[in-house]
Amino acid sequence: MDKIRNFSIIAHIDHGKSTLADRMLEVTGTVPKRVMKEQVLDVMELERERGITIKMQPVRMEHEGYTLNLIDTPGHIDFYYEVSRALTAVEGVILLVDSTQGVQAQTLSVLRMAEDLGLVIIPVLSKIDSKLARVEQIREEVAVLLGIEEDEIITTSGKTGEGIDEVLKKVIKEIPPPKSNKDDLQALVFDFQYSDHRGVIVFVRVFNGEIKNNEKLSFSAAGKSFNSLEVGVFKPDATKTDSLKAGEIGYIVTGIKEPGVASVGDTVVKDKSGAEALSGYLTPSPVIWASVYPESQDDFVLLRQSLDRLHLSDSSLTYEEETSGVMGRGFRCGFLGMLHLEIVTERLRREFNLDLVVTTPTTIYEAEYKNGKKETVYTPSKFPDDGEAAKIYEKWARIEIITPSEYIGPIMQILHEHEGLVGESENLKDERTLIHVEMPLRELMRHFFDKLKGISSGFASISYELADMRESDVVRLDVLVAEEVIPAFSRIISRRRIQEEAEDVVDRLYKLLPKQLFVTKIQARALGRILSAKKLSALKKDVTGHLYGGDVTRKRKLWEKQKKGKKKMQKRAKANIPQDVFLKMMRGN
Repeated sequence: MDKIRNFSIIAHIDHGKSTLADRMLEVTGTVPKRVMKEQVLDVMELERERGITIKMQPVRMEHEGYTLNLIDTPGHIDFYYEVSRALTAVEGVILLVDSTQGVQAQTLSVLRMAEDLGLVIIPVLSKIDSKLARVEQIREEVAVLLGIEEDEIITTSGKTGEGIDEVLKKVIKEIPPPKSNKDDLQALVFDFQYSDHRGVIVFVRVFNGEIKNNEKLSFSAAGKSFNSLEVGVFKPDATKTDSLKAGEIGYIVTGIKEPGVASVGDTVVKDKSGAEALSGYLTPSPVIWASVYPESQDDFVLLRQSLDRLHLSDSSLTYEEETSGVMGRGFRCGFLGMLHLEIVTERLRREFNLDLVVTTPTTIYEAEYKNGKKETVYTPSKFPDDGEAAKIYEKWARIEIITPSEYIGPIMQILHEHEGLVGESENLKDERTLIHVEMPLRELMRHFFDKLKGISSGFASISYELADMRESDVVRLDVLVAEEVIPAFSRIISRRRIQEEAEDVVDRLYKLLPKQLFVTKIQARALGRILSAKKLSALKKDVTGHLYGGDVTRKRKLWEKQKKGKKKMQKRAKANIPQDVFLKMMRGN
């Protein structure tokens, strides 16, 4: 074990984690140059499209007689649970800071996470080859943050490979080797994968003992026994080995094909050995909720199976079955943020070929009724009508924003628009300011991230943590299409913005909804009245186009018949809303 080093790379989004990992794989010869490509550890199509890491990915490298196990982690705040699980499986981290941007809000939050776990931290600056790099300034900023000397910070370029050898040497020198104090097998499950042929594949960090092929094992918490059909490591492709020993990171093919037999944070032990479970992971708390329905109820079983499969690789996703009188059977799902919601629904569409209807996301509320009864509300359809409940409580968040000082004025304006309570601010060294804010979670998820990025030209960054429940003044806004309430468009909003939101949602739906064969009313209703309405004209069909010449009365008969048909249709017609309209309405402007 003295020759093993387990570590992760942590950073704010877009600070160069994937590029640094690419160069490490290249320098260590893990991936030959002839087959090297950008973001080699980002195996999902969505990751490569968006240029972000969504799933943590382990890889084993051999360098100068040492085994280096790297777990690459996501940088976006919505995937913090992926990061927390990766950090529990390693002894040290590379803290990567972009030399063109400096320390960002998410840098601070992941750094705190690593410090709380007692991990060794190796500070590294990236993108030093950029014309915008401020190497000396950022080096000083990181040194002050960590309380170290500036010469302890390594400077690198993921593009040119400069500094990569020095990083690897420091990993070997400063990150301690793993320790083992028992012979009994104890391996922590930190991720899952599913194969149609081989069943559940668990990703493990072995803390004590050894796992061999074709051994009888079990999950300590679930009590489920299984055979290790195959064990191996990631190079970066899955590569079979004879065994996994204490200190190593790898995978076990279990052959189990039913979901729910084990969970992330469970411990793999020798069957009936009585070995103690390792300390696992906290269950993540969903930040937003949305209901997901199959467009065709024939796909309900497929949707359930797809969520079960997806949950194996994304344990932060929560879901439970629900039924709507309009939408049919579906699932109420919990997500860690708006990007998480988008990624999950897009994966369901792509990986499982599902056509979905996704409701407008909402946060958690508590309704306190006049008779003293309390009820937790996750979806707008369950939200009480105005005046039914004595009090409504909602979740708040504590936020940290780091921004260049020149953007403080515009940021204060959008904080006011989103009901933010501004607290203390701190001036940082490079003419940036750290602002502490408290805000309703509802408003934070109302595309605040996108607005902040837009108003600051991408220079401001944000991190947040959940706070307490507080009394709020919110109401439900329903959207009607052809005089039918569409639950997917219902939302809970601040009373003070009710008129503005009603007009906005009607305008957007008017632009997005394709014309029907009848005049379609689009309305927004709240507080017992219609607040905004528009009519979408009917799709015109030339019923006389096939007639040539002759008496005009023939055409008039057809026009009259068409007119009667439209009147009849108007009374009982139901609008056809394409899947992409639901998606665009969910995303907002």
